[in-house]
Amino acid sequence: MWKGPLPERHAAGLARPRIGIAGISIESSTFSPHVSGDESFTIRTGDELLDYYPFLAEGTALRDAAEWVPLTHGRSLPGGAVDPATYDRMKQEILAGVREEGPFDGFFFDIHGAMSVVDRDDAEGDLAAALRAELGPDTLVSTSMDLHGNVSEALFEAVDLLTCYRMAPHEDWLNTKERAVHNLLVRLRGAAGADPVARRPHKAWVRVPVLLPGEKTSTRIEPARSLYAALPEVEELPGVLDASIWVGYAWADEPRCHATVIVLGDDTATIRDQAERLGRAFWDARADFAFVGPVDSLDGALDEALAEGAPRPFLISDSGDNPTAGGAGDVSWTLGRVLEREDLSRGDRTVIVASVFDPDAVGQAARAGIGARVRLSVGGRIDGRPRGPVEIDGEVFSVTAGDPVAGTQVVVRGGSVYAIVTERRKPFHHLDDFRMLGLDPAGADIVIVKIGYLEPELYELAAGWVIALTPGGVDQDLLRLGHSRLLPGVYPFHDTGIEPELTARVARRGEGTGA
Repeated sequence: MWKGPLPERHAAGLARPRIGIAGISIESSTFSPHVSGDESFTIRTGDELLDYYPFLAEGTALRDAAEWVPLTHGRSLPGGAVDPATYDRMKQEILAGVREEGPFDGFFFDIHGAMSVVDRDDAEGDLAAALRAELGPDTLVSTSMDLHGNVSEALFEAVDLLTCYRMAPHEDWLNTKERAVHNLLVRLRGAAGADPVARRPHKAWVRVPVLLPGEKTSTRIEPARSLYAALPEVEELPGVLDASIWVGYAWADEPRCHATVIVLGDDTATIRDQAERLGRAFWDARADFAFVGPVDSLDGALDEALAEGAPRPFLISDSGDNPTAGGAGDVSWTLGRVLEREDLSRGDRTVIVASVFDPDAVGQAARAGIGARVRLSVGGRIDGRPRGPVEIDGEVFSVTAGDPVAGTQVVVRGGSVYAIVTERRKPFHHLDDFRMLGLDPAGADIVIVKIGYLEPELYELAAGWVIALTPGGVDQDLLRLGHSRLLPGVYPFHDTGIEPELTARVARRGEGTGA
């Protein structure tokens, strides 16, 4: 968590620094055939962008401490790699804003850390380097990231202050952005605030050759719980500003994908020692990371959920096509297997399957109307590798238009199965996501949702739960995906048995910025 109220400005600090805001945020799987184009991104500019951050609302201490200049920001639901033309357009809009609105004392660089662009490497590093070149060496740049992001050398060199989430699930996502802004203002308003070099902290960076999925590194359980709990303690040491651990993004095949530790501060010996200690602790725990919940095949999970006396509701994570990890969202494999089960054909149970995205199928069901009998071909059009479109013969249970994320949504009932089909990709994390469609997840026998670990409302709902190891672009069985471009020695892909060096690289003030 961030350190509390903003301290008083030092006499030598900047009274009202001028701070720009921009970035691009998406988590994108290079193993998904989905391509994230212009339609995937919500673009915010000006006041709309500033209003996105409640900690910068009118009258707050952070808002009053600086002159904020919101430029442009693109944010997308996780998906496949970004179309190069889409990335280039957003990048140039950010750089044009810097040219038109600069100069800046500081800059809040709001990114995810796991953006991939088709046929390119290290998108965030490229964007950060271009931003630094446009800002010049004197602007202090602070970034907040997802702990499932990647820190490349290019990103490390271009940015002065880096921090990331400390919770998975990411209940602290907004607090992390606030901490990044808070740290930026502390340095700009502090004793060295007017000196572009002295206000920069030293940075210690350790590459940890481990790459694991988020479902094995949840902070709900050990060892991640204790690893991340140590960060605030490190942060309180004299001479330390911030400490972070990045798990890395497991569903991209790039050399930058691995775990990373960064500690920032004014005492080079302390930040180096703490970065190495945290990096060693992560490496030593590598074989202890386990799935945050019980795992099984889909058939095994269904058998358990349908067994006599099984708790209700029983949730099954359809983990291989999780759209919030980068899955295409239209893999139909699980829906097909569920519809084929004889014990779910009678209509004496309630099994909710959320969801498959298919605009054509939604249009057909919506035109037919509630109560109509339809035969639809659903899903498998973007990512048809596990299975192509699935035939569902059933009754249109509900039609709900106007969802800002999903567009029109339909529920088609076939036997005991209530299949949710959406016009656009949408994650189902909240109970109201189901209720708005006329479904009651609390009263269901089984709820199958494209997700990995359960988000808070679903976690509270589940009386029983299994993570089903299903196929898709974010397959939890990493070794069957076919990574070929990771750095040598990354566990568990190349378990050589050789101990890594885990020596911190320390960048002293101004290194990598031209200062």
